[in-house]
Amino acid sequence: MRLSRYYVPTLKEAPSEAEVISHKLLIRAGMIRKLTSGIYNFLPLGLRSLNKVEAIVREEMDRAGAMEVLLPMVQPADLWRETGRWDYYGKELLRFHDRHDRDYCLGPTHEEVMTDLIRGEIRSYKQLPVNLYQIQTKFRDEIRPRFGLMRGREFVMKDAYSFDRDEQGAEASYWNMFEAYKRIFSRIGLRFKPVQADSGAIGGDFSHEFMVLADTGEDTIASCKACEFAANLEKAKVTAPQGECLCDAECPAIEEVPTPGQHTVEEVCKFLNVDASALVKTLLFVVDGEPVAALVRGDREINDVKLRNLVGGNEIEFADEALVKEITGAPVGFAGPHSLKEGVRVFADNELCLATDWIAGGNKADTHVRHLSLGRDCNIEKFADLRVIQEGDHCPECGGEIEFTKGIEVGHVFKLGTKYSEKMSATYLDENGKSQTMIMGCYGIGVSRIIASAIEQNNDDGGCVFPPSIAPFEACLISLGGKDEAVNAKAEELYEEIRALGVDVCYDDRKERPGVKFADADLVGYPMQLVLGGKGLKNGIIEAKNRKTGEKIELPLDGFAQAFADWRTQVWQNWGLELN
Repeated sequence: MRLSRYYVPTLKEAPSEAEVISHKLLIRAGMIRKLTSGIYNFLPLGLRSLNKVEAIVREEMDRAGAMEVLLPMVQPADLWRETGRWDYYGKELLRFHDRHDRDYCLGPTHEEVMTDLIRGEIRSYKQLPVNLYQIQTKFRDEIRPRFGLMRGREFVMKDAYSFDRDEQGAEASYWNMFEAYKRIFSRIGLRFKPVQADSGAIGGDFSHEFMVLADTGEDTIASCKACEFAANLEKAKVTAPQGECLCDAECPAIEEVPTPGQHTVEEVCKFLNVDASALVKTLLFVVDGEPVAALVRGDREINDVKLRNLVGGNEIEFADEALVKEITGAPVGFAGPHSLKEGVRVFADNELCLATDWIAGGNKADTHVRHLSLGRDCNIEKFADLRVIQEGDHCPECGGEIEFTKGIEVGHVFKLGTKYSEKMSATYLDENGKSQTMIMGCYGIGVSRIIASAIEQNNDDGGCVFPPSIAPFEACLISLGGKDEAVNAKAEELYEEIRALGVDVCYDDRKERPGVKFADADLVGYPMQLVLGGKGLKNGIIEAKNRKTGEKIELPLDGFAQAFADWRTQVWQNWGLELN
């Protein structure tokens, strides 16, 4: 492709709204343009990268035995009502009516549609297992779309769904997809880590996220320094503390302490001259419409996902000021676990059972209490793991030390069980003619997000640094001939020679200054740059630059094809990739 005839609207500056580096560089490199909030046009270069990601995903899904389909983006509400998600999914589900006033939504995911398809087709155990996938546009009405392709409202996703006869088959399907995902992200050239994860709105009892490791990632990964354990903060278990339970140990009588205007843990600690570890934080939530109190130590953070899962709820949110006052009789900032409104369920983190004589909110304005005994003064339903894991905590699998890294979620695999198949009556007849419910799995990859993640992980002051597997063009040939017909003629010859090798190459034949061409090549991030000028032609060489390492070498024009092929292999090896 000759760049003089190609639409590559590069920019010197990114729009002010672009916050993260991938958003800035995708716009500056002329790969995307914003249409409206969270929705982007893919320009020619961006679409080329998107297509390359799709090709790798498609090849590995086919290799794993999955079969491609294409399902409608518009979905009838009736299917979502069957599973109960029409109301539960929340405002991210974009709902609308057709001309007959029937309810529909734009698909954020396709569990219902795929299950509906299978239940109408599969009758016998002989037809199982089945794994179907699609690569398609999704829409989720994010409340605050941001970061370009990282968190948009409309995005391209690969989603697959497996249907098995039994748990053993479902387990095999799950790990088959797990390994396929490892091959996909390895072939793309990303540094990634699979981590244990919460299943969230999709459901199921077992899942892993695939995280691209990047300092700019918005997700935090808890990893063990000694073993392979890794989990996101929502899922990471905190090892139950060892020691004797002291909830019922002797403790002085509870007494009120005036704390005028002291609402936060920090303010109370400073006012009473105590450490945060001496306090019990009482946090009030609403889980599926019911009030719940959760207790953690003053220097810890509550993990609301763990609380939601413990209670067995679907939706969880903090109680508002009015409900806090109704439950405690006090304004926000003075809630305590004692003398709460009758009927409020109270759960406490495991760590709190190892001590007594706590300080907590007094359930009265400008008041806290000393000498609180959880066993004597509170009605705690259950002690459980409720806090967010912290760096330095013990690994729940080997006891090693936990450390934090940053990542970007690009894939998620779920073992769904019968959550959807049971509600939608997706059944089959077994060998004995008895009806059985299919066991499902769900497997998603953010195809368009991968492009942004690759840039977040690989960039420099010059711009994008694309892995050769998904770069818009693998190589860029730059002619510095200007009006020198000999240089231009040789560049044309080299361009055709490179194409004949099966290399995806663009030819920068624009009437631009050398500096503009070099800057654009770095900005877009072509993995291999080849520069031919008058001096090089005279000396029988062409300059070759490895965008990842910045290394420049000279390749001979005589015997160029073989020299280029050898260098190309080295460039791919720099990325840890095998050249197909």
